Amino acid sequence: MKILFLGDIVGRTGREAVLSRLPGLRQTLALDLVVVNAENASHGFGLSPAIGTSLFEAGVDVITLGNHAWDRRDLIGHIDAEPRIVRPLNYPPGTPGQGSVVVDLADGRRALVVNVMGRLFMDPLDDPFRSITDLLARHRMGAKAAGGTVQAVVVDIHAEATSEKWAFGHMLDGRASLVVGTHTHTPTADHRILAAGTAFQTDAGMCGDYDSVIGMVKEPAITRFVRKMPTERLQPAEGEATICGLMVQTDDSTGLAVRVAPLRQGGLLAQTLPDF
Repeated sequence: MKILFLGDIVGRTGREAVLSRLPGLRQTLALDLVVVNAENASHGFGLSPAIGTSLFEAGVDVITLGNHAWDRRDLIGHIDAEPRIVRPLNYPPGTPGQGSVVVDLADGRRALVVNVMGRLFMDPLDDPFRSITDLLARHRMGAKAAGGTVQAVVVDIHAEATSEKWAFGHMLDGRASLVVGTHTHTPTADHRILAAGTAFQTDAGMCGDYDSVIGMVKEPAITRFVRKMPTERLQPAEGEATICGLMVQTDDSTGLAVRVAPLRQGGLLAQTLPDF
C-alpha cells in the first residue's frame, strides 16, 4: 500500500497548495491512501466542515486534528456525521467524534487511521499510550488470508515534545505501518524505518508559508516574544506554501513499511519527491 501523510495545513495558502497539488500527486505517486492533518486549515485555527469537504473532493481520504479541534464550533455538530474527520483518540469518553477510522479501499484492502494527542506541554488529556494499546488490541495488521483485519495502520501523534513522540513510535514499532508526528510545523530529518518495521518521523512539518513563525505572520509573533505583551490575533502568513509530508510503502502481507521518504513541494524549502 502506498500512503501519503501531509502535515498540518495552515491557513488559505496551505489549503490552496494542497487542493491544487494533491490530485496530481495522487496520480503521479499512485497513492492508495492520503491522510492530512488539517487542524489549522481554517484561518490557522480549527477546521470548518466546508474546508473538510473541499479536501475530501481533492483526494484526501482521512483528516486528522489536534489541540485546535474545537476552535471551529460548527465542526462539533458535524464531526459525528463525518467519520473521515478524526479527532484525538484520548479525549475523554463522551467527546464528539471518534479517534480512529477504518478506511475501505476500492480493491478491498483496509487501513486503520488513528489520531492521538501528547500530554507534555499540551492540554491534559487521557493517556495516549494506554488509549492506543486498547485500540490496537481490537485490530490485527496483515493479510486477510492470515487473519488480518487491516492491511495498514497509520498513527498521527499530535504532540509538542520530541521525546514523547519517539517513545510513542518505539512502543508501536512492529504494530503500525507509520507513526508520524504533527503540531510543531517543522519537518524533521529523521524519517526512517524502525527496527521492527514501523516507519517513523518526529514531525511531518506543515503545509503553509515558511516565511513565517510556524505559519503565522512574523511581526506580531516576534513582538509577543520581545515585549511579552499580547498583540492582535495571530494570522496565517500568505506567501507561497510548501507542502510537507511523508510517503510510505507497506507490505500487504505484514502491514509493515518497506520504503519511506519525505515529500516537499513548492515554496521555500528544498524540494523532494519520493521515487517509488
